[in-house]
Amino acid sequence: MAGPLKRLGSWLDLLGPGIAVAATGVGAGDLISGTAAGAQFGTTLLWAAAFSALLKYALNEGIARWQLATGTTVLEGWCAHLGRPFQYYFLVYLVGWSFMVGGGLISACGIAGHTMFPQLSVSAWAIIHSLAGAALVLWGRYSFFEQAMKVLIALMFFSFIASAWVLRPEWPVLLEGLFLPQVPAGSAKAILSVIGGVGGSLTILCYGYWIRESGRSGPAWMRPTRIDLGVAYGLTGFFGVAVMLLSAQMQPEMAKGSQIVIGLANRLEEAMGPAGRWAMYLGFWGAVASSLLGVWQGIPYLFADFAGLFKGMNPEERAAIVQPGSRYYRAFLAFLTLAPLSLLLFDKPVGIVVAYTVVGALFMPFLAGALLYMNSRRGWMGALRNGWLSRVLLILALLVFAYLSFNGIVEGAS
Repeated sequence: MAGPLKRLGSWLDLLGPGIAVAATGVGAGDLISGTAAGAQFGTTLLWAAAFSALLKYALNEGIARWQLATGTTVLEGWCAHLGRPFQYYFLVYLVGWSFMVGGGLISACGIAGHTMFPQLSVSAWAIIHSLAGAALVLWGRYSFFEQAMKVLIALMFFSFIASAWVLRPEWPVLLEGLFLPQVPAGSAKAILSVIGGVGGSLTILCYGYWIRESGRSGPAWMRPTRIDLGVAYGLTGFFGVAVMLLSAQMQPEMAKGSQIVIGLANRLEEAMGPAGRWAMYLGFWGAVASSLLGVWQGIPYLFADFAGLFKGMNPEERAAIVQPGSRYYRAFLAFLTLAPLSLLLFDKPVGIVVAYTVVGALFMPFLAGALLYMNSRRGWMGALRNGWLSRVLLILALLVFAYLSFNGIVEGAS
């Protein structure tokens, strides 16, 4: 156990992939759902943000545990054990999800850029961010990507958590909201929105590729990986709580659409002066820009890995294409960068952000169910198979996200 920890140069090295997955998973969807819940119900739903972070820690820990135990990615395990029907389903889902996520992220980045510098339109800022993200991925190594994500997440978390600290309520109120779960009348939808919005969806799968890029393999890396993910989802939970603490200071009518960022900035300017307003602007930009960069860098790994598996390549051939220099990786990066720009023609950036949050939630119950099944097989996992705590958390995740998906489908059809 001490070996992998000893090889790491610093705690920042240990936290690299976890920081990347936390920064990618936290974005506009978290801000919208958390702000709406906080503005309407104050601090009573803080526990929902912490609970969401716990569930997504359990899912990501299961992904890492499969990979460290078997030496294969979760996607490879699915394709090997679930057969061709799953592969067709996953391809359709990956392309559709990526299109919606790409549109949501570039729209959110457009809103962030326009809010700070209104001389350019939302669409212009969206295009700039999309192209800049692709350029950083193409011309930077993984180590550069990791360092960029650390800078962005530092900006994001410092801005939101420091601002929330300034406007924090009395300690008894804060602790009650965190540790004494309450379900006020009419809050069920807000609770489910917070749980579904905090911490990412399909992007969770990128963690397996990022730990591989950082040279982590084998069961000996399980302890450092749990530390890495624990810190990452601890920060994710803090972010969700901070957003709700800030929005508890707002009027509910300001917690809608593009007014969310302006409403929070106005409240912070009242408390902290112009520095408060810019802290919110920069924090929001850091949240959405880090999400875009993480998706642009991580999701093409999934497509390249899938392409190799679908074509029946051997492990050596597949390893050669599951890296940023391959034509499969670059083709999907081009798709992410350019295809979703067409959604800007609809001129409804906030609606796109909400839509991609719902679409992303549909993946989670399948992931929880698959990890519950695959990681419980002793023949596949050995000593790293699911223990009782992992099973309990995965069952909770399966039930919660299945209900979220059902709820999202019903609302979308109505």
